[in-house]
Amino acid sequence: MSLILQSSLPQAHAGDPRLPGTMPCDPYAWLHVDDAYAAQMSLRAQLIGTRKDAVLYEPESVRVAGQEVLDAALGILPDLGFDLSDDAVICPDGRPVHIDRDAPLHTLGHLVQEDICILQKQGAEHVLTGAVLCFPANWRLAEKINRPLTCIHDPVDEYDDNIARRVQRLFDGVRVGRPLWRFNKLSYTDPDLHQPRKRAATDDMPFIRSERQCILRLPRTDAVIFAIHTYIVRG
Repeated sequence: MSLILQSSLPQAHAGDPRLPGTMPCDPYAWLHVDDAYAAQMSLRAQLIGTRKDAVLYEPESVRVAGQEVLDAALGILPDLGFDLSDDAVICPDGRPVHIDRDAPLHTLGHLVQEDICILQKQGAEHVLTGAVLCFPANWRLAEKINRPLTCIHDPVDEYDDNIARRVQRLFDGVRVGRPLWRFNKLSYTDPDLHQPRKRAATDDMPFIRSERQCILRLPRTDAVIFAIHTYIVRG
């Protein structure tokens, strides 16, 4: 178990009727760097290095979309304290990261705190076709890859047919250059960032876990990106 905490949670907001808590996001604000950056990135590198099959899925079929989201991220990073050259990035914690365009999600996994999920429209629904997911909250990438939104959310009790339709409309409707964001907030027993299995609730749940979730559409591939920035603080 790793004790990696932020000093504060993302700011609350009023919400939007399209999905509980959803609001417009600045086009350049879907990535964040916070005070847990160095510690979170160290853990991400460890997970990618030792549990790659559990946290990373990027088949050749998703490479073009992966390259597009990598390019979008690289365009933002200098304003977040990163130094870029043609083939490498110096991160805010001083680490050099090689830009591997043949493995864009692997590269992003070493650059940003956000987990990055790529969803592409297949038939009537968006399907999870690739991801770097180091910090899951009660779900496993292997169980959700290549499945549509409704199947991805099968275990969520409150995810009924009405919510499913609203989420699909949201993914259909998000526009290029006009991303959306929302956040959740739940009590947890321990601060582990990598929690692929749901753990039983107890009377002692001293940590708050919150995900700042951003949804954006890529202009060239039309893929939708679901970026998840995980915060954990003491309750």
